[in-house]
Amino acid sequence: MRKRSIKNTRVNTEVQRELSEIIRRGLKDPRVAPWTSVVAVEVAPDLKTCKAYISVLGDVKAQEDTIKGLRSAEGFIRRELARTLNMRNTPEIQFILDQSIEYGVNMSKKIDEVTKDLNTEGDEDVESE
Repeated sequence: MRKRSIKNTRVNTEVQRELSEIIRRGLKDPRVAPWTSVVAVEVAPDLKTCKAYISVLGDVKAQEDTIKGLRSAEGFIRRELARTLNMRNTPEIQFILDQSIEYGVNMSKKIDEVTKDLNTEGDEDVESE
């Protein structure tokens, strides 16, 4: 199976969906933050390994604790993936912290602040005329 094939894309999507369900419903670890989402999943063409990009909304400590909790629960997560997905091999999961959602939220806040400042300056110009 090639890396960019339709089958590999389908496998990535299925693993991502099931992984997010397992994290949301199945994990009872208190270290895993409630606002944890699976941004992307890359399953190797031989189905042996998998990189899961995880985004956590919160401070740095919450992000580190969530990654530690997910790594300690990897055996449970793999077992649940094997139970729900009909795959030849259940991949070993490597959890990678992805901060793109947090970055987008911060940029959105900054844009809102700048446009708010521009709107208040525009209102002051109108009032002075």
